[in-house]
Amino acid sequence: MTTLDEELKHPLNSRMFTCPVQGKWTSFQLVDEFGEGQPYAGLSYKVIDTEGYTYTGKLDGTGTGKVDNHFAGPIALIIEEQYQGSNEFYAYLKQRPNYPLPITELQVRAEQTRYAHKDGSRTQSNPAQACADSFFQVEVRHFVEHVAHLPPEVDCHYPLRPGWAKLMREHGERGVCLLPNKHNVLEVRPLRALRPMLSTDSQFCALNLYQLAIMATLSYNPFGQEPDKTPIKEKTVRFPQKPSMGNWFGDALAKFDEIWKVDPGQARAYYPLYEDVPYSKRLEIAPFDPDLYPSNSPDLEEEQEHPAKIHFLDDRNQIDNTDTQAFITHNDELVLIAVRGTNEKLADGLRDADALQVPFVEGVGKVHRGFYEAAQKVYDLTANYLDKFYTGQKLIICGHSLGGAITLLLSEMLRRQKKYRAEIVLYTYGSPRAADASFVKGAADLMHYRMVNHNDPVPSVPGTWMNTKASVYGTGAALTFVNVPLGLSVFVAGITNLSGEPYEHHGTLYHFFPIDLGGKEKSAILWEPGCDTITQHAACTLAIQQNKGLPERPGLISQILDGGNHSMVGGYIPGCWATLRRWQEALELKSSRVTDGEVERVKGDLTKITDQLRLKRRMLNGNPGPYGRAHELVIEALNREVDKVQMTLDRLETLRRVTIDEKYVYGSVATQPDLLTESLPRWNAHPENRVAEQLAMAPTANTDDGLLASIYGHTIGAPHTLDIDSII
Repeated sequence: MTTLDEELKHPLNSRMFTCPVQGKWTSFQLVDEFGEGQPYAGLSYKVIDTEGYTYTGKLDGTGTGKVDNHFAGPIALIIEEQYQGSNEFYAYLKQRPNYPLPITELQVRAEQTRYAHKDGSRTQSNPAQACADSFFQVEVRHFVEHVAHLPPEVDCHYPLRPGWAKLMREHGERGVCLLPNKHNVLEVRPLRALRPMLSTDSQFCALNLYQLAIMATLSYNPFGQEPDKTPIKEKTVRFPQKPSMGNWFGDALAKFDEIWKVDPGQARAYYPLYEDVPYSKRLEIAPFDPDLYPSNSPDLEEEQEHPAKIHFLDDRNQIDNTDTQAFITHNDELVLIAVRGTNEKLADGLRDADALQVPFVEGVGKVHRGFYEAAQKVYDLTANYLDKFYTGQKLIICGHSLGGAITLLLSEMLRRQKKYRAEIVLYTYGSPRAADASFVKGAADLMHYRMVNHNDPVPSVPGTWMNTKASVYGTGAALTFVNVPLGLSVFVAGITNLSGEPYEHHGTLYHFFPIDLGGKEKSAILWEPGCDTITQHAACTLAIQQNKGLPERPGLISQILDGGNHSMVGGYIPGCWATLRRWQEALELKSSRVTDGEVERVKGDLTKITDQLRLKRRMLNGNPGPYGRAHELVIEALNREVDKVQMTLDRLETLRRVTIDEKYVYGSVATQPDLLTESLPRWNAHPENRVAEQLAMAPTANTDDGLLASIYGHTIGAPHTLDIDSII
């Protein structure tokens, strides 16, 4: 007589139970990664034996069940009772109009368990093994029929035996197959996921600045789905491409993988701050299951829905293309939208240059035609998505460069859409101007935080005077200052758009500003200057050439693309990371955002610029020139700029007297101390986040700062009270 193990080695097509024998038993226990079975107590289960007989029962208080007197051979354990509890969140997911999820009671229980290892890696041992004849590591997907909404399977140390399922033929097609006359312990992998931590407050915070810079960069990649050409005739889709939005949210984060690469050439790891959440509260990728969702049927041909079509816009190969790329995803708290910047140099460059102003039909004012056409495409993607999944969440929108201009128009289109009544917060990076003064005034209630990285040239275009197609520009004038420290070398005064209002920037400017403190010491601050000298600085020397007062632009696009400060991976993400690190330090030390040494250095340079502005004004007053009204506009702009520089000096003064608080660093997350206590150690565990990066650190008290400290009578960077009487 052969043993059961020897029989299992026989070819499956010859393995038959010619004389099935009853009287076998099998027991099983579901436990978490700490060996506890209570999380699964009371679950209903179904068992099918090799002859197709079905047995039902409930797990006891230790998560244990047993089937007696079944036929010889393996059994298949199925646990797929649908969730019937009172939790409104899960009830909504099961009943939502679009893509309702087949959530089981087992899934809900697994989402409440936690990983034994903080990084989500599989355990190599479990206390419950001591009482097991057989021990396996399983996942919720192994017990249920529909798995498209569940995370991909991960490798483990104690896998199931696929041969046992094949041995049961059609009776082993579903469930976890176990051998008889054994007590089987099944360690269920927690259903947890990582999601980028984001504040849902409208207030600016360093956390969102950094996190959304990473998301905006991710938008440059393809969606990463295979297959992605309709009709998709396979039963499942995959997201293998790295980096890609599909891989991030549909694969890696769903498996608890702390992913960081958002650019194929990225060398340094900039990790987002992640929070550990129940899997159903991750940022979602819609499931694909033609058997469950009629909209996924390949019979629909080009109308077939699939994740890439729902979450991603890439219209580069369409007849009416705008060369726009964007992605959208959501959870129960927020909807995240990211739009790609300038990527295809020729197409996007021409779109940047198409500066004709056209009416903004959703609101007031006029907008850049090229950006508007692209925004309308992203609006269609967004509206279709919100119709499916919007339940009142906050809309968090981000974009870099061209994507920043598109997201500004998109955000205002959505804000004025009463259908959604959504709260919107927008972060843009290196965005060009997108609209005129009337639009900017009409969109005053839109919360928009606009970051400019040092000498990024793109925010200086389109020029304020532009209102035409490429190569047919109106008159303007550029005044170039030389020998000004810190790269503050240009002030553009060309506001002579005679056919309409000038282009203007929208939003609150946050400028990342490296500061040379002399010797080898450098630092950087993020501040909110109020003068065009700062906001334009050296950018315009790259973006606009001057010839007798007329701007020349033949090399504009190539110059923009070559601007090192415009790069996300090379410029904006490092600047945002440095800001977050610097503000974390200020929070820990209860110090201000800038030191006295930094303030004094910048004040000195601004004073020099003010002197140059006044000198230029005197020169122009003494030599009117041939430009008439354009000349007068330049002088008026110079007068305004002198006042704005003083306002910037006043703002700078406040920075060294105001200590930073947690909400300015973490936004709404600051109200959840337990979340920060759990998530920050995970982020700080990466060596890249502990490196001594000078631009991310407050400068030390060197000789010059020591002199300033003696003058001001306090430690540099420490909070202090300004004694007005002492300086009168």
